[in-house]
Amino acid sequence: MSLRSACDVLGIHRSLLYRSRCSDPRSKEERARARSRVGTFQPRALTTIEEKNVLKVLNSERFQDQPPREVYHSLLSKEIYLCSIRTMYRILSRNRLNNDRRAQREAQRHAIPRLKAEAPNEVWCWDITKIATHTRGVYLSLYAVMDLFSRFVVAWMISLKENGGLAQHLMREAARKYGITPKSNLTVHTDRGSPMTAHRYLDMMQLELGVTNSHSRPRVSNDNPHIESGFRTLKYQPDYPGRFYGVIDARHWCEDYFKWYNFDHHHVGLSGFTPHEVFSGDYQIIQERKQVALNDFYEKHSERFVRGLPKAKLPPAMVTINPYTEDEMMGDIVDQVNFPTLSYLK
Repeated sequence: MSLRSACDVLGIHRSLLYRSRCSDPRSKEERARARSRVGTFQPRALTTIEEKNVLKVLNSERFQDQPPREVYHSLLSKEIYLCSIRTMYRILSRNRLNNDRRAQREAQRHAIPRLKAEAPNEVWCWDITKIATHTRGVYLSLYAVMDLFSRFVVAWMISLKENGGLAQHLMREAARKYGITPKSNLTVHTDRGSPMTAHRYLDMMQLELGVTNSHSRPRVSNDNPHIESGFRTLKYQPDYPGRFYGVIDARHWCEDYFKWYNFDHHHVGLSGFTPHEVFSGDYQIIQERKQVALNDFYEKHSERFVRGLPKAKLPPAMVTINPYTEDEMMGDIVDQVNFPTLSYLK
């Protein structure tokens, strides 16, 4: 007869039979305590005095900045055994001390760069990209400075290396060429590479040129998208060689490329105008010419334009980096309504 059938005949539950077979010598209260999550009973556990002694050793001046594994082996090498490594971790966790025992720098929070340009020479973006040579493992550094509003490349340079000194030279030449003064209110945005964060470079930009420095957040790839897009356009040109024979070869190719990019490239982000047309302001005259051509063709073949007279688009009136979203703007409005006195804090 099976156990199930026997229990049915006797009118008892199987769990009661299993419980009666248990040889646990502990009392009912002790077994209940063992099943509970708090105050788990363990006959082999350390006593309260032993736990306090272990905690005292872990928090001593000698071991307060060491992990339990280091403490365990240090004591064991001197023939001292308190408890296992895992028990040390449990004691620390129970006393809320189970974190990094060394002094750590607090997590840094970087503000989101929010920039806008409504005219040339309000915001410049610059960066450095690597271009390969025919020598394996040898790369050249291409510095490029772009005007955010017009995408016009105001300065560029090819070098065997990248450092803050070359960045200073490039920005000085660009500022001199385009008449940048402290009254220009120019903002220069870039990432956090070593040439861009060098103290001499930052001092020169702020004190000598009167420029406001802006930096991307660490490990954020889309905080400087326009210059990155410009580098992609460069490297995906049909005649881009992929590898250069040296600095002179790279300079000759880049000279032709940036001349084409600034003066002949009809940029999609500029509604088909070239960067130079927007940078110089000639786009307004050219837009009128385009509209005249559209008007003439519309008069001859109006049936081809189902939406009416086409309009020659102008480039964007404002170019931004990380603009505020509607939710963020609403959040700012709510903060101002709830805390109106914040605007008066000094």
